[in-house]
Amino acid sequence: MNAKTQDLTNNIPFQETSVDIWASKYQLKTKAGEPVDREIEDTYKRVAESLASVETAKKRKAVHEDFVWALRNGAIPAGRITSNAGAEAHKPATSTINCTVSGTVYDSMDNILVKNHEAGLTLKAGCGIGYEFSTLRPKGAYVAGAGATTSGPLSFMDIFDRMCFTVSSAGGRRGAQMATFDVHHPDIIDFIEAKREDARLRQFNLSLLITEDFIEAVKNDADWQLSFPVSEEEAEKEGLDLNDPEQFVYRDFPVKDGYVTDGKGKVACRIYRTLKARAIWDKIMSSTYDYAEPGFILIDKVNRMNNNWFCENIRATNPCGEQPLPPYGSCLLGSINLTRFVEFPFTEKARFNYDKYRKVVGIFTRMLDNVVELNGLPLDKQRHEIEYKRRHGMGILGLGSTLAMLRMPYGSADSVAFTEEVTKEMALEGWREGLRLADEKGPAPIMNDEFEVTEEMLELRPEMREDGYTAGDKVPGRILHARYSRYMQKIGEAEPELVKEIAEKGVRFTHHTSIAPTGTISLSLANNASNGIEPSFSHHYSRNVIREGRKSKEKVDVFSFELLAYRELVNEKAMPDSENPEEQLPSYFTVADDVSPKQHVDIQGAAQKWVDSSISKTANVPTDFAYEDFKDIYMYAYEQGLKGCTTFRFNPEAFQGVLVKQKDLEGTQYEFTLEDGSTVQVSGDEEIEYDGEFHNAANLFDALKEGTYGKY
Repeated sequence: MNAKTQDLTNNIPFQETSVDIWASKYQLKTKAGEPVDREIEDTYKRVAESLASVETAKKRKAVHEDFVWALRNGAIPAGRITSNAGAEAHKPATSTINCTVSGTVYDSMDNILVKNHEAGLTLKAGCGIGYEFSTLRPKGAYVAGAGATTSGPLSFMDIFDRMCFTVSSAGGRRGAQMATFDVHHPDIIDFIEAKREDARLRQFNLSLLITEDFIEAVKNDADWQLSFPVSEEEAEKEGLDLNDPEQFVYRDFPVKDGYVTDGKGKVACRIYRTLKARAIWDKIMSSTYDYAEPGFILIDKVNRMNNNWFCENIRATNPCGEQPLPPYGSCLLGSINLTRFVEFPFTEKARFNYDKYRKVVGIFTRMLDNVVELNGLPLDKQRHEIEYKRRHGMGILGLGSTLAMLRMPYGSADSVAFTEEVTKEMALEGWREGLRLADEKGPAPIMNDEFEVTEEMLELRPEMREDGYTAGDKVPGRILHARYSRYMQKIGEAEPELVKEIAEKGVRFTHHTSIAPTGTISLSLANNASNGIEPSFSHHYSRNVIREGRKSKEKVDVFSFELLAYRELVNEKAMPDSENPEEQLPSYFTVADDVSPKQHVDIQGAAQKWVDSSISKTANVPTDFAYEDFKDIYMYAYEQGLKGCTTFRFNPEAFQGVLVKQKDLEGTQYEFTLEDGSTVQVSGDEEIEYDGEFHNAANLFDALKEGTYGKY
């Protein structure tokens, strides 16, 4: 190994695909297609200059230099920032924000269409958006104003799906949406099975809002009542006996206006039918196994751990699930490439440079905070949310690649300990910087506003009563945030003086950390370091990327960053799956197929301890992974205290996926029906000409199922 310097990883040449993806996604170009950014370094300078522009004239030059240094050393703002910051002259109507959540979708035609309009403007600005649709009455319910029954939430989701497909996100990205749905809703089975119909809801990710009472019902093999609220008008006109437990149940519901309540926050709901909780659970798990959806959001845990527990009720997330947000909530993202801090990689002296890491975290915290001033969000309520709370989500990428460079197999006890330590250091340094920024620029406005203490708040935080608070007291947001947020209490265990000072002065933002999937920023600016918190999918594989103007995805050939680094620094002949001992990779070169679902959850659980928002994490399992070994993964995630969980198993009959192994393509046959009614079978890697373009068979088949060519 060339050991002239301990810091070798910054010098690994970029692979062609990484440069190509940067050019297609993040390189700024004129309307005529002429490059403004000539190389990646120009992208760094453009972004740094834009984000430093909000500083005072006295500080601007030094801050700009810090930002450029951090970008060169592993700080990677999310795609919307990297693409759009400093690009106003060429893309004036785009946003720097990746994550948004719709306002509550109320159960009226007028409000549904208003939310659809707002979503269209949001997607047009380049932002993803999430919604809860279980606020809409179930299929077959009577609508007094229309004198007819409703077609149900899924039919309205179809409207949002087609709008998103038509608008798409700015900059050549397809629109990204998340639909969440409460497990109490009468149409829950329809939601679980929604994507089994070809071309339906393909612009959505789907996640269930799972509650702790449902989990307990599953464990106890109990009945589960599917219900929906009763309006005051219904109750009065029909003379309903709302105290009849056979027909009605009182439960939490995000909308109170117009519905009958018990005066304590619970809403009267009509029981539509009763199923075994275990039957619903089995339906969830089999669908997840076959179709990779729906995902799983433990909404009680999300709200219990929310730093803004005192003023938010979260019911939806951004499209990838790493940002649970309140109505009209928005959040900007960024990730730090952990591979940039590994010294003496692949050797017995391999180590992680925490001093340099903390420096990048501090500078990057200021950088992301500055994005708030440049948010470019299209709706007033979105802008208010982000400016009032200033939440951002800093995360990591390249964890799997970094573990290989440190010679730790992904999922091992050492890797779990490292994951917890690296996220803990990010959190602590981030809050230190947040306090420094508050001293310099002022805290987030929410910190100085006063909030009235309610009995519900005292029940949620009994320690407030012990501290002498009573209902009706007015308490500043900074105290409710720092002293009584469950997450900040954990930060206080590590650094009590830091949290004490935050409670006294306030801090610059309410949330600091979030781990995103980092797909194309990992592939491009991180030279295909592993995505987010994941292991590398494989060390040589194909990736399906969306190209502007193409109806099917394009398959590109890629290598993992750790393989490139190992070849450059240790053995230029090394190859995955080689039968030649001289070319074989060490055993610590872990890939997704080597990791059990429980190991995925263990890594996520280690990180979640120090992440104040959430984590986009996918437990990849092989196609032949047994269902019996798979079916308890969500329950294990619940028991480990996660906020959510998602899985993926390659299933060519259902979908193609983003990451694909050549052996899966070669081993899968796809059947196409021709115009004359005859059929032809081809393997997934064969090339087909269709509609004036060349596609590999698997991606064309997927595009036809997705509906990009219309129904077939």
